[in-house]
Amino acid sequence: MSHDIDMMTDEIAQSLLLPPEGACFHCGEILPKEPFNAVVLGAVRPMCCLGCQLAAQSIVEANLEQYYLDRRKISPTASLPNAINFEAYNHDDIKAQFVYAEDGGSTAELSVANLRCAACAWLIESRLRAIHGVRACQVNLTQQRMRVSWNEELCDIGQILQAVHSVGYDAKPYRQDTHEAMLKQQNKQMLIRLAISALGAMQAMMFSIGMYFGEYSGILIEHRDFLRYVALFVTIPVMFYAGVPFFSSAMSAIKAKRVNMDVPVSIALFVTFGASVYATLTGTGEAYFDSVSMFIFFLLAGRYIEQNARLKASNMASDLVVIEPTLVLKLTHDPKLLHQLDGGDVQDAQAIIEDWMQSHQDLVRSAHQHDGHQKILAQSVEVGDVIAIDAGSQIIADGILLSKTATVSQSLLTGESDLIVKVCGDQVVGGSQNDSQPFMMMVTAQVQDSQIALIDRLMNRAMSEKPQIAQDADDMARWFVARVLVLSCLVFAVWWFIDKSEALWATVAVLVATCPCALSLATPIALTVSTNRLAGLGFLATRGHTIQTLSDVSYACFDKTGTLTLGQVNLLSVVSLVDKNQSVKIAAALEVGSKHPVARAILTAAHGLHLPAVEHVMHHTAGGVEGCIDGMSYRIGHQQFVLPSGELPACLAECLSEHQANMSVLLSCFIDGAWQAVARFYFNDIIRQDARQMIDDLKRQGITPIMLTGDPNPNALLVAKSLGIERAYFGLTPKDKVDHIKELQQSGATVLMVGDGINDAPVLAAANVSTAMAEAADLAQVSADSVLLGGRLMAIGWAIALATKTRKIIRQNLRWALIYNSLVLIPAAAGYVPPWLAAIGMSLSSLVVVANAMRLKH
Repeated sequence: MSHDIDMMTDEIAQSLLLPPEGACFHCGEILPKEPFNAVVLGAVRPMCCLGCQLAAQSIVEANLEQYYLDRRKISPTASLPNAINFEAYNHDDIKAQFVYAEDGGSTAELSVANLRCAACAWLIESRLRAIHGVRACQVNLTQQRMRVSWNEELCDIGQILQAVHSVGYDAKPYRQDTHEAMLKQQNKQMLIRLAISALGAMQAMMFSIGMYFGEYSGILIEHRDFLRYVALFVTIPVMFYAGVPFFSSAMSAIKAKRVNMDVPVSIALFVTFGASVYATLTGTGEAYFDSVSMFIFFLLAGRYIEQNARLKASNMASDLVVIEPTLVLKLTHDPKLLHQLDGGDVQDAQAIIEDWMQSHQDLVRSAHQHDGHQKILAQSVEVGDVIAIDAGSQIIADGILLSKTATVSQSLLTGESDLIVKVCGDQVVGGSQNDSQPFMMMVTAQVQDSQIALIDRLMNRAMSEKPQIAQDADDMARWFVARVLVLSCLVFAVWWFIDKSEALWATVAVLVATCPCALSLATPIALTVSTNRLAGLGFLATRGHTIQTLSDVSYACFDKTGTLTLGQVNLLSVVSLVDKNQSVKIAAALEVGSKHPVARAILTAAHGLHLPAVEHVMHHTAGGVEGCIDGMSYRIGHQQFVLPSGELPACLAECLSEHQANMSVLLSCFIDGAWQAVARFYFNDIIRQDARQMIDDLKRQGITPIMLTGDPNPNALLVAKSLGIERAYFGLTPKDKVDHIKELQQSGATVLMVGDGINDAPVLAAANVSTAMAEAADLAQVSADSVLLGGRLMAIGWAIALATKTRKIIRQNLRWALIYNSLVLIPAAAGYVPPWLAAIGMSLSSLVVVANAMRLKH
């Protein structure tokens, strides 16, 4: 029996087509460093991605393993059995790897192979939007990616992937390393096609030159026919291998009853090639095999250069999330410790951590020696896990440092290369890099919910969404293609009556010369370059319309605390009617759990003090915090909230200059049926170093700065005055800020809002375009259209200047594309432009657009 099995295995091995070492068994693409695996024909086969793994498993489950024995080609585009099980993607464990919840629905990032032009993206978007339950779909032509959101109750991801497959494109769950391998494979295939077309074009031209000279010097018919047949022989691989991308794209569009830019190109190629074959077989007319080969060569050369330019432009977005390391050392899972560190009754985080470390010496020892513990996938880490981060490794998720100290770099998040020293109990951010010694940390957020993952999703959202100017350009390109087809028919009809021998070639020239490739490239390439240029400057656009809207900004509104100031508030002094320590303890107990800068300052001052328990805590927006301690009600916050009656002892009257402070808050207690002041806390918040320079820069650009702050203290106006902001408003509620924004908008102004707090979320959403600080609350970042990394306010001025330049570049590109297509139309229709020259002109027109957009990088 064992002998029979061995013989069967040998037979399979002999007849099985295997990919090269290091390539995917299913599709032949390059394997990532940690490949997926699937059991096929009794052996474990390496797979490059989740999509190939699922496809292989589906083939095996459908009893179609014979496919792997019969196939004679390993390729991402090789035809597969019809039984691919898209339902497998609906499995919860599979979806958890690439689908995440957003805005009450599900969202996924997908890689899409073989996208060639704006019409391809439009075709996929149109097909998916026709599915009941799909909420939004944006295809990123530059990065060959798409982002789709849907309602799980109405449709599922399996239906979506099947719909993309039905219109001729292959979509897989996005993963950075496999996505890059896919793009690399596409580039390699295009380079091979380009080489074949170049060789064929040279040979066809050599034979055609002989025929052209023969027309003048006299050539025997049999010699002419021989040269034609040889030219046909060298043109066939150019036509039916190098030209396949144009034909397959055109066929997909026609099947979907749409037109894209490859439709007129394919018609021109087939008409020219067919007419030349007919002339060769019948011995009549003219053969233009050289034109066909050169046409394909110039088209491929132009697209190859365009594709590499677009990929180069999108490198910044791809580099935001680092794949390695994918493994991490898990020491234990301790939800109790997590509750103590994250709960509202924490008295001394460092003391709690120190006690825990003392009682877990074995874990500390094994963390350094890696004894008794195995590394697990980063995606498997859960909230409450205690993990060890090796020196030089990336911090995979947000958490709390358990070791005494750690040195980290947050350059991926802030753009700053300076190292930051963290101490026990400090927050460490996912996406940071451990610079020196190994350390232990408690995971407080899922890997997919970390700060770097949020930024990556926001960046993906921006790269997927199309501003109105891009949508208009796409519509214009589709309109132009349809008119070109109609116009070419008219040109053929006119020439048929004038000179039948020129009708075909004039029509082909019109089809080629007026193909709006440059028109479709004009907007997306400029937006991609500028988006990534801004990311390099520390301004992360997270909405598609951001750059277009920034170029129209006339007013820039700013929050104060945490935006114009650092938000690193220091408690300078306390004036209290009772024991100062007692006032600090009460204030700190009320502020536990708050992320406001004032709360952090009070909690820092209360370090080491025993905080009382608080009940019935209530946070009042733009007011303060109220709670009950030992049966007494307390309030801390702004004076109007803390003392509704307005009665304030003289000793607690605000005196900022005496305490060298720029802000203060009051603590009050409800006694004898009235709120009575107990203590006043004085703070200092430093203005950001580049704030004044940024305001001056905006003024030079003709933009009016305005300060809108919730700080009720009139001294807040001093900050505005010191920065040169002439219009400033204080004591505003979130609704007041929104009203100010709407008042400006009603006058026809385009308003930029910059803020950082949860209370800024409504006004960030109300503004025409908005920016949140990188350290802002998640809600503020999601509500904003952009994120300011590293707290560099100067990036705002740079962003507006670059947006203005981008708008200028886009208009130049559109103007050039329209002028070129209009000017070349007349000579092409008149028969003065041969097909090969039309191909050169079209390629050069596209390259002019790309080169002009690349100026934005400097």
